[in-house]
Amino acid sequence: MSGMELQGLSLIGAQRGAPGGAEFTAFDPVSAEDLPLTFHSASVADAQRATALASTAAPVLAALDGRQRGAFLSSIAAHLESGRAEFEHWVPLETGLPSARASGELSRTIAQLRLFAGWVEEGSWVDARIEHGDPTRTPLARPDLRSMLRALGPVVVFGASNFPLAFSVAGGDSASAWAAGCPVIVKAHPAHPASSERAGLAIRAAIKQCGLPEGTFSLLFDASQAIGSALLRDSQVRAVAFTGSRRGGRALLDIAAARPDPIPVYAEMGSVNPVFVMPQALAARGDAIAAQLHASATQGVGQFCTNPGVMVVPHGVVGDAWVVKLAGLFAGTPVGSMLTRPIAESYLEGIQRLASSAGVRCLHVKAASATGGVPSLFEVDSDLFLSDPTLHEEVFGPCSLIVRSQDLTDSLDIARSLPGQLTATVIADSGDYTASSVLLEVLQEKAGRVLMNGVPTGVEVSHAMVHGGPWPAATAPLTGSVGTAAMLRFCRRVCWQDVPDALLPAALQESNPAELLRLVDGQWRR
Repeated sequence: MSGMELQGLSLIGAQRGAPGGAEFTAFDPVSAEDLPLTFHSASVADAQRATALASTAAPVLAALDGRQRGAFLSSIAAHLESGRAEFEHWVPLETGLPSARASGELSRTIAQLRLFAGWVEEGSWVDARIEHGDPTRTPLARPDLRSMLRALGPVVVFGASNFPLAFSVAGGDSASAWAAGCPVIVKAHPAHPASSERAGLAIRAAIKQCGLPEGTFSLLFDASQAIGSALLRDSQVRAVAFTGSRRGGRALLDIAAARPDPIPVYAEMGSVNPVFVMPQALAARGDAIAAQLHASATQGVGQFCTNPGVMVVPHGVVGDAWVVKLAGLFAGTPVGSMLTRPIAESYLEGIQRLASSAGVRCLHVKAASATGGVPSLFEVDSDLFLSDPTLHEEVFGPCSLIVRSQDLTDSLDIARSLPGQLTATVIADSGDYTASSVLLEVLQEKAGRVLMNGVPTGVEVSHAMVHGGPWPAATAPLTGSVGTAAMLRFCRRVCWQDVPDALLPAALQESNPAELLRLVDGQWRR
């Protein structure tokens, strides 16, 4: 294939990592065979070199204006686009995802970069706040106070297994960190190293084109956890972004908290994304709702962190018929290849746990293969669900648990029993709205995104989107990993007191040279 040559070696700034580390290959989940290209794990010395380069680049990137940051992000987008044919080749090989999914995810990644580019070019995101001093105030004079958001410093990003582009090397975590003015070191996910290296080469080309320091970006390969742990412990790293399992996120959080200088870990760790189907909606359009939820639960072999893993449905004849309908849809869905062997193994353990739980009814379940996941559907009464917290745990794959609710009070108890979620959904008709309003009051305390009459799979990349939530869906509830608010993770607010105008950052100077929207003496002005 034409394009940039893949070598299977880490990218340490403008250089390559040395061979000699533990070797690994990607795995084709469709053929169940290893792919021929060999990758070499980075060394601790490689990680140290990457963090040193990032530390040197950090003040340079922080000083860039919005136009320069936007140009860099746009350049990455253009270089990714030029490699579309290669991504459409490598992503399906390494993940089993269809070429159309690879192309669509690449388009989303490119659009995400361009969204951030436009946002930083405008510049008001720095949230500049100015309070003029008053030397005549008594009994004490008021100082002149000016504050704004500033880049935090080098950021480590862990590529996700289920999104080889949009949540990986050039994905939302990296894009939001660069937009905030931070260097990025990516720990590539071992499930899709070729796709990761190709994205890394596109980023490196953009760095060269824009004349940025080489420490703006590094990409480290490692089939184990050693390099990730070394990066977290490095004193030059200022923040971490991770998308994956609760166990993985918790481990990173513990390492970061044990440092002499603890740093934030922004981990998105998944959830069961409960869906509450209200009685009148169920009676009026039950078949359509069943088809909608089945498609959402089985999309991409259920390997989305927003997969609807719990569906709360009323008891009664209508609910019984609906459950039969949904079970038939699950039974007619073929087994799909899961992204990695560990994901398939974990899924098998999860459905076996549900199948062996006393009081849980198996509506459709078959033995899952070593690399494939069969759509699985279970049912349980609300009293058992409320008494057994293990039923609240995510089973990552095409699996859903139907919880049969007695009434609104029962549904409210179910909602209150759940831990923090990425999403929560209510499916309701107008006659359900009075009850739904009460339910929504509870769900907004539980989830980062609350939906009506939709499905949680499908995350819009926009200014208003929240992809996060209360613990344990994520480690920090203030922001999320999708949309322009994701930049806030990699910033800190700095206040300048009585600093002469000529020495202030341009965003805080009295003349407002960039014409930013600023909070001046309590009022928003340009």
